[in-house]
Amino acid sequence: MSATADPTTTAPFPADPDAKPIQVKLVLLGEAAVGKSSLVSRFVQNKFMDNREPTIGAAFTTQKCRLEDKVIKFEIWDTAGQERFYSLAPMYYRNAHAAIVVFDVTRASSLQKARTWVKELQRQGNLNMVIALVGNKLDLVQPSTAAAAAGEEEGDDETPTATESAPAASPGPQGGDATEADDGDADSEPEFIPRQVTTEEGEAYAAEAGLLYFEASAKTGEGVQSIFNEIAKKLPTDQILSQSRAGRAGGLNSGSVNVDLVNESGFGRNNPGQTGSNAASGCAC
Repeated sequence: MSATADPTTTAPFPADPDAKPIQVKLVLLGEAAVGKSSLVSRFVQNKFMDNREPTIGAAFTTQKCRLEDKVIKFEIWDTAGQERFYSLAPMYYRNAHAAIVVFDVTRASSLQKARTWVKELQRQGNLNMVIALVGNKLDLVQPSTAAAAAGEEEGDDETPTATESAPAASPGPQGGDATEADDGDADSEPEFIPRQVTTEEGEAYAAEAGLLYFEASAKTGEGVQSIFNEIAKKLPTDQILSQSRAGRAGGLNSGSVNVDLVNESGFGRNNPGQTGSNAASGCAC
């Protein structure tokens, strides 16, 4: 399954203060510098940070979401991509209800590493864990002809998005999603990197492995909300809640529900002031 999203900003949709959150453990895995931390930062804070330092071990943050008449609390573990931390991964994905495996669409080797993570999750993770495969850094590659044409047709009637207004920046060691700006000429055409993993290749592998599939840009926000939105829709919250009450790790089944996201924490610290949303999918973050 593939999806993209327009990162249009709207006001957050408050969660019911009396509703007890359903805790959902979510882990991010992938090769170093594919943008895992940047995806989390965009989702939780609606921010992109240039020159982000590599994650050491793992970073933890939370995000509360409204799921129809319930409130879920994503407990997000963002793991380090360096090989020296590989042996630590099982402690983070153990008992996880969902996983996001990230690769860089400009590096074929990162998809091969993603395949390794998927195999490990399917072998050692929860039996019915929801796994999403995400091709990140769309902003680095040349848009398809069809997508570019569609953007031109809609451009006259729409408010500029974060994609149009985001400043050019150098990619950081973990999650940088843009090439360096040309010196001096702000109006010059952007330089694109050849795409090494096509959408068709990613979708074919995801279908074969039974994964959700998305393509996104943490820098512009494109597609990021849809990742968490669709994962949330797959969570059988009643089952997770009942198993949580019984003190057991929850299994997962598919479901179809409406989701509204509520931002209550920053990336690694409290940060209630940041908001962002996906108008197309009806969620506010």
